[in-house]
Amino acid sequence: MTLFTGAAVALVTPFKKGNVDFDTLKKLIDWQIEEGIDAIVSCGTTGEASTLSDEEHIETVRFTVEHTQGRVPVIAGAGSNDTSHAVWLSQQLENVGIDGLLLVTPYYNKCTQKGLISHYKAIADSVSSPCILYSVQSRTGVNITPATVAVLCTHPNIVGIKEASGNISQVVEIAKYISPDFALYSGNDDMIVPLLSMGGLGAISTVANIIPKDTHEMITAYLQNHSNKAREMQLRMKSLIDAMFIEVNPIPVKAALNMMGMIEKEYRMPLCEPENKTLYQIANELKNYGLINNNI
Repeated sequence: MTLFTGAAVALVTPFKKGNVDFDTLKKLIDWQIEEGIDAIVSCGTTGEASTLSDEEHIETVRFTVEHTQGRVPVIAGAGSNDTSHAVWLSQQLENVGIDGLLLVTPYYNKCTQKGLISHYKAIADSVSSPCILYSVQSRTGVNITPATVAVLCTHPNIVGIKEASGNISQVVEIAKYISPDFALYSGNDDMIVPLLSMGGLGAISTVANIIPKDTHEMITAYLQNHSNKAREMQLRMKSLIDAMFIEVNPIPVKAALNMMGMIEKEYRMPLCEPENKTLYQIANELKNYGLINNNI
């Protein structure tokens, strides 16, 4: 039940005058697929899911599924700090034809590991779609420990984890516990190659919004035993990746896409316009990488 191997983009949600900009979303989807992306994650953290209404969330995922037309898998973000809401939302998204679900750890109420196991099992029991755990303690305050992954990976509907702890030791520990058919994905763009070295199958990536082709090629190179090429690409990307996290994601990456002429620079509050110094750094890194003209 592996959902994908390679690079999945954690796609931004473009807005225009306060609403989801479906015309631009269509263009982003087509461009990502043309550039070789291996899967699309709709309405995740980078997609500002936390400030979408349920109706907007479901409709954005529905549109993404319908426009993608099976060209690549579509994985929908469906996490919540309320288990019953996560179950309901997962079921609604399953009904629009998604290929899988990405389930972030419950935030704010900060449950125990026992609570995490119950939470994830409740969601996975309620759907037939493959589920990917999403561990990102820096945003939610809750870490999925390797021991908890060892329990959850035995559930038939839980098929992988997006590991975004930033802790390579934890990644190594998880790799010890999981079976070969349980997918390990990097959630940190600056740690993709290190995670692949631990048996990872790919990444769910923010930087792939602006460099989908290179992100796909880097992962493919590693998986095809061209580790030196993958290492060189990871190192070349490092400064660009750092620029995408100068301010909280997705503020910088949406600014970058705007500079590249692809979206309006519009956010949902409490996210806001980046500082001028942030814009300068982003523009400088885009120029250095060859993504925008030096005259801009």
